[in-house]
Amino acid sequence: MKIVSDNRILIVGLGLIGGSYAQALTSLGYEVYALTRTPSTITYAKENGMIKDGMTEIDPAFISSFDFVIFSLYPNALFDWMKKFHSYLKKGALISDVTGVKKSIVYPIQKLLKEDDIDFVASHPMAGKEVYGVKNADKEIFKRANFIVTPTENNKEENVKRIEELGKILGFKNISRLSVEQHDKMIAFLSQLTHIIAVSLMNCPDSLDYQKYTGDSFRDLTRIANINENMWSELFLLNKEELLKSIDNFSSQLDRMKEYIQNDDIEGMKEMMRTSSSRRKEL
Repeated sequence: MKIVSDNRILIVGLGLIGGSYAQALTSLGYEVYALTRTPSTITYAKENGMIKDGMTEIDPAFISSFDFVIFSLYPNALFDWMKKFHSYLKKGALISDVTGVKKSIVYPIQKLLKEDDIDFVASHPMAGKEVYGVKNADKEIFKRANFIVTPTENNKEENVKRIEELGKILGFKNISRLSVEQHDKMIAFLSQLTHIIAVSLMNCPDSLDYQKYTGDSFRDLTRIANINENMWSELFLLNKEELLKSIDNFSSQLDRMKEYIQNDDIEGMKEMMRTSSSRRKEL
């Protein structure tokens, strides 16, 4: 299945993920164009063969010439863009995104687009780095990673399959479907909570005094503590309800281990460790 009939794709936002999409799609023979705010980003992407061309100005004629558009923007920026410029999108176009929350953006955007006959099939590439920007784009980050599509009853099945095909050609190892609600519950635990734990560890008073003594366990556990504070604070608040549930769940398990240690309950500790080892092996 071809994801687009005329081989032309527009990517709105050209940071790490948008740039990596552009790099991968261009290498597969697609004509990739970009719309982003910074002229130097367009220049870099063109000079490095990531895109055919790009613009920094909102041009209705340019935007409406694409049947397939991928938005690589923060959630609030995506919704703001849609409110201002959705009428410039081509009637009947297919669009997707890369954002890390769904419920707070998918339904409102689909409502906006209903009269425009534009199908917004949301997706989430579970890939990234601890660095940002188009200069760090790398199509290899998609290998061994997971790609989640979050369709709703408003989407056409043929277009959902096209977004799944996008994940396949980009090189993702696993392609999954989840409802927007399932996605946000899952992502609160598997991604957002883990970032909160890493940030909290690095905010402990003594964390910077151990530079000469840290081992792999501390480094592995805090790898994601080098965090984009603008994006992640936005994601946390947009998924606040599910995230708070995950924090409470984790806190209860931490309190449980603390109680076992306080009471010299070796068997209680071992039971938690056995459960931990078993579940980690399943991963």
